[in-house]
Amino acid sequence: MGFRINYKCNTFVKSLCMRRKVVGIAMGGYSSEREISLSSGSTVVESLSPSKWNCFKIIVDQEKWLVVDLKNNTYPLKLEDFSFKLGETIVHFDVVFNAIHGTPGEDGKLAKLLSSLNIPQSSCDEKAASLTFDKRACLKEVRKWGVPVANSFTYDQGDSLEIDDIIKKVGLPCFVKPNRSGSSYGIVKVYEKGDLEAAIVSALKEDSELIIESALLGTEISVGAFANDHDIVVLPITEIISENDFFDYDAKYNGKSKEITPARLDGNIVKKVDALVRDLYQKLNLKGVCRSEFIIVAGVPHLLEINTVPGLTTASLIPQQLHEAGIGLSDFFESLLEGAMKKNQ
Repeated sequence: MGFRINYKCNTFVKSLCMRRKVVGIAMGGYSSEREISLSSGSTVVESLSPSKWNCFKIIVDQEKWLVVDLKNNTYPLKLEDFSFKLGETIVHFDVVFNAIHGTPGEDGKLAKLLSSLNIPQSSCDEKAASLTFDKRACLKEVRKWGVPVANSFTYDQGDSLEIDDIIKKVGLPCFVKPNRSGSSYGIVKVYEKGDLEAAIVSALKEDSELIIESALLGTEISVGAFANDHDIVVLPITEIISENDFFDYDAKYNGKSKEITPARLDGNIVKKVDALVRDLYQKLNLKGVCRSEFIIVAGVPHLLEINTVPGLTTASLIPQQLHEAGIGLSDFFESLLEGAMKKNQ
């Protein structure tokens, strides 16, 4: 793939195109996580070696998708074949790095489009992405396999609101969460019965579907995983101690938490988490780097959610875990891109 020279192209451009793979780093998106995604995508761009990769940002928003080169020149992206015009040259991407948190990157829509065009990309396929992005569906699926999860109650906008039924099922305190959202946007922790309705109204601003869960009391951890040619690699576990009521947006991105990598866990618990993460990665048919969140209750890891396009900012957990594992960002991102292209051959 790479550059297809449809028009007369000067010698410099031709040699540039032939030497390096053309990678588009997709970022932005339509959700509240847009700014975080732009930061994650920029981390990828800054980490990839320009001697090996011809990098272009793909800025995604509701109105238009734009390609941006390293000099901040912009070009319209033609979605019909995912190409753009550089001078008199039609450019096609060899591979796309998906750094879009939320829709259309984390929910499988981008994967579906790229698959239809036979363009490899760094994250899960449409089916796996769609399932894991839907917290309710994902937790229902893993519960069938015996994975411990919190008690939960589902609520959709327009449903009759039966406060007593909700509390009977999940108890107090509880968490009210948008079903399809990340970075803790819209999540409210509720302690009193009288505050539950307001929390539901607030969360509905983020998504029309909610999941209301029991608040598990234990140690919160986060762990990344990815696959190489030989095995599933589970990264060092991060223990999360929030200064706030829970690991909310402020704790995640504004320094209001203590993140300890590796986590201070008993060796047997580490083995349990490692085995569970590997099992989930395989059974859910995950791809690329994913991050799973757990609460350890009485020595048992309870799954909260799985992020298939985790944050890659300087404040994000995956870069911290890679550092602890002795893996550089440049090598890591390259391995994801090369793995995606190899699987697409």
